[in-house]
Amino acid sequence: MAAAMARRAYLTNWTVVVPFVALVALGLSWGRDLAGWAVGLVAICLAGAVLAAVHHAEVVAARVGEPFGSLVLAVAVTFIEVALIVTLMISGTPEKTATLARDTVFSAVMITCNGIVGLALLLGALRRRIAVFNPEGSGGALATVATLATLSLVFPTFTTTEPGPEFSGSQLTFAAVASLALYGLFVAVQTVRHRDYFLPITTSGTVIDAEEHADPPSNRDALISLLVLLAALVAVVGDAKSVSPTIERGVAAAGFPPTVVGVIIALLVLLPETLAATRAALRDRVQTSLNLAYGSAMASIGLTIPAIAVASIWLDGPLILGLPATQLVLLALTVVVGILTVVPGRATALQGGVHLALVAAFVFLAVRP
Repeated sequence: MAAAMARRAYLTNWTVVVPFVALVALGLSWGRDLAGWAVGLVAICLAGAVLAAVHHAEVVAARVGEPFGSLVLAVAVTFIEVALIVTLMISGTPEKTATLARDTVFSAVMITCNGIVGLALLLGALRRRIAVFNPEGSGGALATVATLATLSLVFPTFTTTEPGPEFSGSQLTFAAVASLALYGLFVAVQTVRHRDYFLPITTSGTVIDAEEHADPPSNRDALISLLVLLAALVAVVGDAKSVSPTIERGVAAAGFPPTVVGVIIALLVLLPETLAATRAALRDRVQTSLNLAYGSAMASIGLTIPAIAVASIWLDGPLILGLPATQLVLLALTVVVGILTVVPGRATALQGGVHLALVAAFVFLAVRP
């Protein structure tokens, strides 16, 4: 009886109810021109789904441990994000969707590698004066992100087969296969071969192999949380898409370029990872925050580019992946600063501030190119 009452109380908890309310809001608002009050309600549901997603991601992480918990959240968000990109490319006009994949992936890389990393380092340093993490794991993750970004977003700008910053068919196939292979290799190293490189450490360098949980969740509770997590992530991405027309009108009214819409949507979609990374940093688990940040950037490239390559078989119009000059400089600076940050394995508030300055520059240049 007690177990049944506990299970009923769990299933009626707000963290379980809110994601499904957000899904209902998504179903009622999808494809419609919403009034102001409706946009407000969808935005509230979106915020609730984000908070619920973070909670259930932490439940799953407590059951499977690190770095599997970070991997679950990063891959789940990216799979849904990829589905959203492909859906928008199918339903939109070729002129409007030619740069959609590029802008979304680049925004995700800048937000994760500078915004999430900078916030985690700043909070970790303010808490312990020095934020500590494993340079082997973080360095390998950053190297993988840099390679994936160069293969997919930099090379198309300099290839000469096509008239614009586009890949030819064979070049796109190579980039897709290489991206998927590199991401698969990283996941194998992170979860099997060198799992200890991605576990949080203390200031003395001791690996923390288990979180401090008196009673880890049962397999049943973890499975329920995984299912609710997926529902919450679908609601986050879908509700973000539902409010995007209002965002587009606001951006146009303010006189900002259309790329700002992509930045805002990326910020909304990455909210679950941002909150989860922030909470991990506040618990002195900076390595977990970096796992989330770099893992999300890797998944965004390593899964999006192959999906777009397959979708391009039946999609009409150009597929522009090459970055313009300003974004190339931002990406190069992000990689250089990231290397200088992760190599020592220790960071102060200064490094966190530098990364946050870079994401601020990215947002500013998106608004005022």
